[in-house]
Amino acid sequence: MQSAEEPAPRPRPVKALWRRIRKPLARSRFVKNALASLLAGAIRIIRWTNPPAAGSFDPGWPHDNHKPAIIGLWHGQHLAAPAFRARRMPLVAMFSRSADSELNALVAQKLGFEVVRGSGGREDTDHRDKGGARALILLKRALSANKNVAMIADIPNGTPREAGLGIVTLARLSGRPIIPAAIATSRRKVLERSWDKTTINLPFGRSALIFGEPIHVAPDADAAEMERKRREVTASLNRATEKAYGLVDGVR
Repeated sequence: MQSAEEPAPRPRPVKALWRRIRKPLARSRFVKNALASLLAGAIRIIRWTNPPAAGSFDPGWPHDNHKPAIIGLWHGQHLAAPAFRARRMPLVAMFSRSADSELNALVAQKLGFEVVRGSGGREDTDHRDKGGARALILLKRALSANKNVAMIADIPNGTPREAGLGIVTLARLSGRPIIPAAIATSRRKVLERSWDKTTINLPFGRSALIFGEPIHVAPDADAAEMERKRREVTASLNRATEKAYGLVDGVR
């Protein structure tokens, strides 16, 4: 029971409205496509109005030297990633099968990605429950067809910025390297209450794209080696993220 001294919690009308209209929107293909087109246009504007900071990598670097590769990204730090795709190279992106990710998948498709739906995989999760096994098979086929793959390394609603085994498993199965990647802009809005500190990139600033060194996983890697590689991916992605933000924020 709330005491007289305690202030009443402030209503969050935007969140309440979103909960009310979320399901109807999810059922409307027209609405979803319209929103995806608007978001894809906004992401293009953000890319065009954020010139690269000194020290930013060229988008084609991993494609040219390690093709095909698995581009690893963090949840919440990846929203502008589709606009940084090297146009000359095909890229397949993995999105979860949740309703919330459907809109993200549509946006990626409008920005030139091929899309695979499935779960990234948790250590104690059966991939089959969320289409994870099928997704990994499709991503492996894409790599075999000489297409690069983009995959979120951490697990939805898990520990942010800690890689799961899904991306490491794909590297073991495919024999292709993981290339950690980070994108940052100097102007941004961080959603502090979100589990992954989702960062919304804003126009009219500077951008940075950073790649870590390729991480290879042996086809016969045992559980201990898989865990070691998972930690290596985590550390490399965090270093790339720190460097990207340092470049756009003027921190050396």
